[in-house]
Parts: sequence; structure tokens; C-alpha cells
Amino acid sequence: MRLNHIYRLGLKELVSLRYDPVLVLLILYCFTIAIIAPARGVKIELQNASVAVVDEDASPLSARLTDALRPPFFQPPVPIPATDLDAALEDGRFTFVIDFPPRLHADVREGRQPVIQVNVDATAMAMAGAGARYLERVLAEEPLYHLGDEAPAPPPAVTAVTRLVFNPNGESSWFLAVMQIVNMVTLLGILLPGAALIREREHGTIEHLLVMPLTAADIMLAKVWANGVVILIAASLSKVLVVGGVLGAPSVGSPGLYVLGLAVYLFALTALGILLATLARTMPQFGLLSIPVFLVMYMLSGANTPLDSMPDLLQRLMLLSPTTHIVAYMQSLVFRGAGLELIWHHLAATLGLGILAFTLALARFRQTVSLTRL
Repeated sequence: MRLNHIYRLGLKELVSLRYDPVLVLLILYCFTIAIIAPARGVKIELQNASVAVVDEDASPLSARLTDALRPPFFQPPVPIPATDLDAALEDGRFTFVIDFPPRLHADVREGRQPVIQVNVDATAMAMAGAGARYLERVLAEEPLYHLGDEAPAPPPAVTAVTRLVFNPNGESSWFLAVMQIVNMVTLLGILLPGAALIREREHGTIEHLLVMPLTAADIMLAKVWANGVVILIAASLSKVLVVGGVLGAPSVGSPGLYVLGLAVYLFALTALGILLATLARTMPQFGLLSIPVFLVMYMLSGANTPLDSMPDLLQRLMLLSPTTHIVAYMQSLVFRGAGLELIWHHLAATLGLGILAFTLALARFRQTVSLTRL
């Protein structure tokens, strides 16, 4: 009988969602445009960087070095006078400004080591780091190719060979698309059930439920499974149609483990959303409360920056967030094709945190229900 009550209440949630066009459009937007736009627009690797050149040598070597800065890594180099160097950086017109000194070609021929100044606008952090390394290599190798036998170089004592695994072409869209799905699941997993509870309280329908033979656990479980199923279906379709179809990102992991991981994660998120909704009295309060929680959970989860680079105390604190574990789970599953034997502990940690969040939310919800009945 209780399972039937939970099932029927869940259907009520689905019907309510069906007749809410704003939430329906929000779900469609989150799993289509909100995934495609960041994946294609945000670039972690070096691409289309603006560069200016101050050529004080005007030699064949400086011309060759300038010509080596080509698309798709750089925009066509813009020649500027030396007097405009500082202004070009201060105005934000260029990310890189290269200054070739006088007698560059002659000094290289005579075996001297001239200094080429590379000015970098480090406010563009990702592009600045990648571009500086690329320019360093270009400026070191191009003079050797240009002079040929005139400036022989001894072979290096040690040669490093880099092999890119799991993403050999360095396509940032492959990584960003999957992490954006986790981002949208986190956002909606908190907002939808919490908003449903706040909406029922504001409309007075929560009192109707309280006069029925229902428990607080029945009402909570109905909201958890109904909202969780909607988000799970949308995220699964987005993975296949948007990430795999539109963006062409490969997936080497098991689809079954992908759905299982999202289902467990959504159980934790929906419980957290209900917990936050019991702490807020109105929808604006719930929004102001849930958005900072969502931002901290996602930004410090390891989805954008490696968890290992954070302070030790912060790393330990973020182990209390289910987002940290599901990000590690998805990265191992989708990018590296890991099996359950390697990622089960992330799944278990997410489930444990979900049970804890559900227990706290249920206790708080029972208290709220008791006050409402009084």
C-alpha cells in the first residue's frame, strides 16, 4: 500500500511538471544549449590567440619566426611599433606581444644567444600558459631550421616523448560536454524537488496531503523518484544525442554504469534539495540558499581543476560532497573506460552521502509537517 501511495504521488509530480512550461523549457535548455554552447565556446587549449609583433630586426629570421605563428593556434600577427608595446597589453588588444631585438639574425649567426621578449597577458590564464609554452618551443626551434648547417646544435642528452592518452587530439569539447552534463544534473537535481516542495507549501496543497494516510517519508520518496526520473532520462538522452551526436565526443564506458551512477547521484541531490527547501520559507529564499551550495559543490568537485591542486583541508571537506565522487566516477568511466571494480568506491560514497542527506531531510521535513499540522 505504501509503495502504491509513493507511486501515485510521483505521478502527481510528473503531471504537475508537465503543465509547468517554464520548468520544461528549463530542462530542455539545460541538456541541449547549455551543454553545446560551453563545449564549443570555451577552449582550454591554445586556439585563435591574438598576437602582436615588434620587429626591431627586420631580418629574414624575424620574418620566419613571425610566419610560424599561424592559425588555428594564433590569429595573423599584427606588426606594431615598439612605442605601442605597453599600450597594446594594457588595452587588452593582444594576449601575446613578441619583441624581436635588433641584430637578432646576426647574433644567432655569430653564436651569441639573443633574448627575445615575450609579453603575456596572464589574465587569460589557460591560453597564457599554453601559448607561452608553444611560443618558447617555436622560438627555440625555428632559428635552427632557418640557419640549417650554419648553426649546428648538439643532440640533446635526454629526449622526452609525450603521449596523450584518452584524448589524443586534446579536444576540450569532449571533456567539457560530459562535465557540463554533471553540472546541469547537479543544478536541476537540487532545484526541481526543492521547488516542488516550496510550490506545494505556497499553494496550500501540502495541507491536503497531510490529511491523507501518508507519511513524511512517502511524500519525500515520491518527489525523489519523480524528479530524479525526469532528470535521469533527460541526461541520458543528452549524452547520446547532444554529446555523442552533435558534439561527436566518444564514450568508452558502459552505458549501464553511466545511468547507474547518475541515478545514485540524483538520489543524493534530490534529498539535498528537499533539505534546503525545508530550511527556506519562500521560493526566493530557496533560490538564494541553493545557488551558493550548488556553486561550491561543483566548482570544488574536481570538474574544472584537479582536486589534488587544492589545499589538504579543502580536499578532505569536499569528500563530504557527492559531486566530488560522481565527477571522479564519470571521468574514470566515460574518458578511461573503467569498470565497476575500479570505481565502485565512488559509487558507494555517493550512495552513503545520499542516505545521510535523505535522513537529515526526512527529519527536518517531519518537523516541518508537525508544525504545519499544529
